[in-house]
Amino acid sequence: MATDVDDLDPVRIKELFDLRSGMNEHSGAGYRDDPYPVWHRLREEAPVHRGIVHELTGYAGPAFFQGLPHPEREHFSAFTYAACDAAFRDETVFVSSESAADGREFEHGVAGPQSSILYMNGKEHRRYRGLVQPSFVPPRAKWWIENWITTTVNALIDHFAASGRADLNTDFCAAIPTLTITGSLGIPASQALDLRASMIPGQIDTDAFARIVAPVVAARHEAPGDDLISVLVEAEFTDEDGVAHRLSDAEIMSFAYLLLVAGSGTTWKQMGITLAALLARPRILDAVREDRALLRPAIEESLRWMPTDPMFSRYVARDIEFHGMELPRGSVIHLCIGAANRDPLRWDAPDEYDPTRPGRSHLGFGRGPHVCLGTHVARAEMAVGIGALLDRLPNLRLDPEVEPPTFIGMYERGATEIPVVFG
Repeated sequence: MATDVDDLDPVRIKELFDLRSGMNEHSGAGYRDDPYPVWHRLREEAPVHRGIVHELTGYAGPAFFQGLPHPEREHFSAFTYAACDAAFRDETVFVSSESAADGREFEHGVAGPQSSILYMNGKEHRRYRGLVQPSFVPPRAKWWIENWITTTVNALIDHFAASGRADLNTDFCAAIPTLTITGSLGIPASQALDLRASMIPGQIDTDAFARIVAPVVAARHEAPGDDLISVLVEAEFTDEDGVAHRLSDAEIMSFAYLLLVAGSGTTWKQMGITLAALLARPRILDAVREDRALLRPAIEESLRWMPTDPMFSRYVARDIEFHGMELPRGSVIHLCIGAANRDPLRWDAPDEYDPTRPGRSHLGFGRGPHVCLGTHVARAEMAVGIGALLDRLPNLRLDPEVEPPTFIGMYERGATEIPVVFG
């Protein structure tokens, strides 16, 4: 694995994963303010507003994400925990694809965002999820940790451990989920960044993606191994009608695409948010260092306090009165989970990052039938990664000679650099 890590170009990592780079501009990287005061005001005014989250927040720059742009549809945004939770749970009214909202069949296709499980509903979603779910249940976390996560984490730390300083955002956090997922797919690190680059919104290159992944799928049909593509090739699921299903190659490709986009595009930012929050609070960091049982609550609190993707969207499948707002069929409702996760009706002092607060479920991974499939893998990556940093880097702290991390972004929020010193 050390050789694999050597294959990663640090300049290219920074281009792909620095939130200030042009490659992240589409999701609102130009937004540099704190949105939470505005979201608090909007939540206090009404549970649901007419309009789009970034526009209601006062950001006029480019900000495209799930459910956007759709200028031909009416848009609404929910800001309370109760409203967002209710919409996530009701997949009969609040559906994941525009085709379902319009009464059309789901549009299957080659690997790409619109043909993934994110946009499926009902029986089709349950069938597909039933085929891939077994690789992501809690007991399988050990498989991920032992096969890819631990080795990747330690190889990355080996790269900078002797230098006494690092930027944990790009030197560490960004590479972990990318290498974990590509490793699980049987793809070498030398191709990992090429694969990630093929998925940049606005520059999506499905042909480049297929050139890398399709040969692996074909090879696993011939000779399965101990990797995720092999599991997907052999997966079989019997639905509620007694019909057995297996994944087509197009569906396997689509799932690999989703896993890379969602997994490598969110976990690294959330890990960075957690590290930045801890490093800015040395007393809490010391407590976690001394008692590792506090690490899991520290991660969960970061997911509540600042989810890296603070908004997800649903399409409205029928006319409905929803938390005081009339939503017409075919409209889009944007669920501002960033605001919902700081709802004072659910949490005391919600703006504080406090891992010791009583645990209550949050919306950092969504809710309902479409709750994030990779939650346990993401949690494992963050726990193993942060734990290894605390184990191997004595006196880990923010670099006092460099500007501390700041949080930027609208629909993909995260830390800028996380400059640290140790030893």
